[in-house]
Parts: sequence; C-alpha cells; structure tokens
Amino acid sequence: MTDPSPLSSLSSALAEVVARTVPSIVSVHSHRFRSTGFVWKTGLIVTADEALADEGAVEIGLPDGRTCPASIAGRDHTTDIALLRADIASAPVKLAATVPPLGALAIVVATDRDTPSAALGMVSTSGKSWRSLRGGDIDARIELDVRLRPAQQGGLALDASGQAFGMAVLGPRRVLVIPTTTIERVAAQLEVRGRVARGYLGLGLQPVRLDDGVGAMVMHVDKAGPAAAAGIRQGDVIVAVDGQKLSGVRALARTLGPSSVGAVIDLAVRRGGEPAGFKVTVGERPET
Repeated sequence: MTDPSPLSSLSSALAEVVARTVPSIVSVHSHRFRSTGFVWKTGLIVTADEALADEGAVEIGLPDGRTCPASIAGRDHTTDIALLRADIASAPVKLAATVPPLGALAIVVATDRDTPSAALGMVSTSGKSWRSLRGGDIDARIELDVRLRPAQQGGLALDASGQAFGMAVLGPRRVLVIPTTTIERVAAQLEVRGRVARGYLGLGLQPVRLDDGVGAMVMHVDKAGPAAAAGIRQGDVIVAVDGQKLSGVRALARTLGPSSVGAVIDLAVRRGGEPAGFKVTVGERPET
C-alpha cells in the first residue's frame, strides 16, 4: 500500500479539523437575516452583531436540523459582537488567545443555507490592535483572503491545527476576524450587563482650529451629565486633557473607553479667550 500524498494528508487533516468544530457551530435566523454563531459557553452563543436584526424573534438552527428560540443577552455595535442565550446542550468552543502569522492557512467553519460549511483561505494581514469605525477596540488586525457569503459571517476562524483564533465578519472590502481576546473581553461584559460600559462626558463637540493647534468647541452640554456638573459650558473650547494638548475630537473620544468610567480627568479650556481648568469625573454613557 502506497503512502498518501502530501495533498491527501493535508486534505484529511483539514476535514478532521472541520468535523471537530461543526458540532459547536449554529445558524442564526433573525427577521430576514441569516448568519452563523458558535457556542461560547453552555447556553451562550456568540455571533456577528451586524448580521443580527434590530428587532423581532431570533431562532437558532442546530447541526442536526433542529431549531430552538434564542434571546439577545447583549450586543456591542462597536466590536461587532452579539451574545445570544439559548437552551442548547452543544459543547462550547475552546478559544485560543493567539494571532496567526501572515501567510498562515485559515479555515472558516460556518453555516450556509442552514447547513455546515467551510472555506479555506490565507491570513492576508496580521497586525497590531486597531479601532473600528464605530469606536470599538479590536485587539489585533487580522484579515483573511477568503470568500464568504453573508450567512457565513459569525463563523469561527481556525488555524491549520484547529485552534480557533477569532470570528469571521464581512468588512467593507475584505473578511475581517474579531480576535478571541476581544471576544472574551466583550462577551464577558455582555453576559453580565448586556452592554459594554463606555465613558461619558455629556458634551457635543465640534473641532476648531486655534493659533497654536486644535481644540474642541462645546456645542451642547447635557445638563445632567458629568461635564455640566463640573462647570463646563456651551462655547468653551477644550484644548488639553490631563496636560496633553488635544489632537482632535476623535482623540478625546478614544480616551473614553470602558476603563475610563469613574476616572477623574483634567480638562483645560478657553472661555472667552481666557484659560480655565476643570476636573470631570467620567460617567457611564447612557443607553440610547
């Protein structure tokens, strides 16, 4: 009997990796939307937030063809992570806190037309942490050279050894992976609170150019917000935060992550051309 060829061995290994993962993969149905999810913990399913309808019932399709209702435990638009609750006994997936190297093989195990599916590709980008267009902190920049249908987003991205390194989602022009470290961090908060806490000053800001740099003019003040309580007024121009010159409104927004809630920050402002300083205790952004 001849030894199997390298390609045959690779094919068998990949098929085995997919077969081990499929029992933890589910399809997600929500008001005209079809996507994929995976069992994160017993009774808890992670899926792509963007592929989840804003209203209506949610149903889970299991690999054996059965379906069951699900409820939304929480969702975070900024990181594209949603958490569902469902009475299912499927085994949770073990997530690996790894970032695959550039050029590594990647397998996306998902569902398509309510049946298990798999797609093989390559890691085309493997880089540092980044911030999404909606302001979410993503722990690593991972892009895949692979084609996915809309129903496949939310599927698990695996390396050649079968380790799950993230969730595949459809970006504007490419397939992105939300890494496992981001999933673990965000899903844990969604499980407990149903949302991700973010800092709130209660200010509406507009960037302005100054002779010595840039500032953020206060266009609106939430009367019940932290900035109003500290004495910030409409028309003030913020020029520095904690002694650091302001580089823009977005830079100020970046400081208001989950860890900022409860922190006291020093805002240097100009009021009527005169300098002033205020200490603001960062609040928690209210639900909208």
